Amino acid sequence: MTHDQTTRKAQPGHPTPPDGDSLRRRLLLALGMTLVLWMILAPWLAPGPTELSYTRFKQAVSQGQVAEVTFERDRISGRFADPLPDASAGSKAEGDKTTASAGSQDAGSVVSAGESFETTMPQVQDAELLPLLEKRDVEIAANPAESGVWTRVLATLLPWAILLGGFLYLSQRMQKRMMGGGQDGGLFSFGKTKAKRFRHQDSNLGMDDVAGLENAKADLQEIVDHLADPERFRRLGATMPKGVLLIGPPGTGKTLLARAVAGEAGVPFFSLSGSEFVEMFVGVGASRVRDLFEAAKKESPCVIFIDEIDAVGRSRGAGLGGGHDEREQTLNQILSEMDGFTPTEDVVVLAATNRPDVLDQALLRPGRFDRKVHIDLPDRKARKAILEVHARKIRLDADVDLGKVAVRTVGFSGADLENLINEAALLAGRERRDAVDMALLESARDKIVLGAERDQGMGDEERRLVAYHESGHALMAWMLPAADRLDKISIVPRGRALGVTQQLPEEDRRTYKESYLRDRIGVMLGGRVAEQTVFGEVTTGAESDLAQATELARRMVSRWGMSRRIGPVAFRRSDEPVFLGREMGQSQDFSDATARLIDEEIRQLVEDIEGRARRLMEEHRDRLERLAEAVLEDESLDRSAIDAILGEPPRSGEIRRIAGAGG
Repeated sequence: MTHDQTTRKAQPGHPTPPDGDSLRRRLLLALGMTLVLWMILAPWLAPGPTELSYTRFKQAVSQGQVAEVTFERDRISGRFADPLPDASAGSKAEGDKTTASAGSQDAGSVVSAGESFETTMPQVQDAELLPLLEKRDVEIAANPAESGVWTRVLATLLPWAILLGGFLYLSQRMQKRMMGGGQDGGLFSFGKTKAKRFRHQDSNLGMDDVAGLENAKADLQEIVDHLADPERFRRLGATMPKGVLLIGPPGTGKTLLARAVAGEAGVPFFSLSGSEFVEMFVGVGASRVRDLFEAAKKESPCVIFIDEIDAVGRSRGAGLGGGHDEREQTLNQILSEMDGFTPTEDVVVLAATNRPDVLDQALLRPGRFDRKVHIDLPDRKARKAILEVHARKIRLDADVDLGKVAVRTVGFSGADLENLINEAALLAGRERRDAVDMALLESARDKIVLGAERDQGMGDEERRLVAYHESGHALMAWMLPAADRLDKISIVPRGRALGVTQQLPEEDRRTYKESYLRDRIGVMLGGRVAEQTVFGEVTTGAESDLAQATELARRMVSRWGMSRRIGPVAFRRSDEPVFLGREMGQSQDFSDATARLIDEEIRQLVEDIEGRARRLMEEHRDRLERLAEAVLEDESLDRSAIDAILGEPPRSGEIRRIAGAGG
């Protein structure tokens, strides 16, 4: 090759000439395709036999021009005699009235010596044909009515060819996916891990992108530092925790926090759910665990995140629901893999659950999950930060105060706050607004907490009954000093409720005083007491109120020591689900006499609170009437409207005077 050719080959503007091997491969490929095409088209291009009418066929037989015939169903094929006999002689011998020259001309127009022909037999049986053929010494043959040999071979081999082709296709697809790094699919990947693998380049999520959760982020910062620079800790002799268990209610950001750890450290991230390990066949889950940890070790340092680990990590041998061989073998394999980590394998396992009480103790011991990070519901400051993060992509109106929204969303998780912002945006789109204002955020909050408004026509009597019921709740919340602040009353049907009364806690509570619990029960019973005071009878509308009040009173008496007769003793009933099998094997740890005493104390507590609420309701009957009439007129009242109707709440001393000794 000359210098000019080399230069021209290197330039991108000139095509690269093919080498000799490539040219030969192309020629062989073209030749093979031509041969295959010829084999396919040859039967169609070759000249076929002459098609005769049945009349011409019988004429040819009568004139001795047919040498042999073959019968196959309703088709007759054959070959003309070679050489053709004299047509005139045949005609004279037959005594035909047609002249010899006419017969010769007629037959010669359609036949030639040695030529093959075909014809179709008529539907009517021709009894003269076989004697005529035998008389003219025509060789007769017949093929069976079944398909030919090639048809039978094709029918036999075609299903096997389809199965073989499908097998080869799946195998090739599996090989391509495995070579491409995929972990899902393929005929032989049934025991492979289904974990989704993320590179650190795929996500720019870091700790700063996680709003709130300051305590949890501080606990995980050491994991981030160790993954980012493991040698710094090795020089000090420290080893990274093998596992970190994230414990918290649903929607608090456990998965988001795990991804932030991997993104902050800049390491690969494997994510899957605990249920993806367990299959119907025993041993599949353990195989997937081995494959997951083998892949993680090759990518170390990295993070493995197992969401809902309680699906596979439940206590072994727990009785009903616990003796599942596949699940237990999978758990055993997880324990073995985590215990087999060496200090040089910088792989950390992050797992999330909201049921730590059902996990196996071997999984929780140091050496497996060395660290447990508790993630609670966000406080007011954290809720505001979370709202600001989710509101970045939403066009907000100037009147929106996310601080006020954070105050009104006590008990919301991070997922609930994200849903709140999204619901407000959907409402804005439905009403064709240009931006989300404060009123839409309030409507979205009511929709999440209370349910969507529904059209359910109520009669005047039922509507008046609901108005007094909700006004009774509101009056008790306004009067009782330890109750949560009254926020809103509505008799617009929402969800399954015909009316609602909202209270808004002034601060996040984690412990509760006895006075607060008593006043809370008083608010629950306020609707029933209002019905008795105004209508002289009760209705079924207080069913949910009674259930909640009874359960709260039971906890006060039997678990929190708030009964003088029971004393500072806890008689806790098992709250564990039956499917774990534990409560079925546990006997009651208190006598029947104590159970009877607990029931009496619960009844006495609820009756005392109800009597106190009734005395307060009768004393302030005028306020109840004014509030109910306003609710009937406007259907919904906010805090300012309620304060304008009820005025200043009475002092605690006045409430005690009205309630009497029952308070």
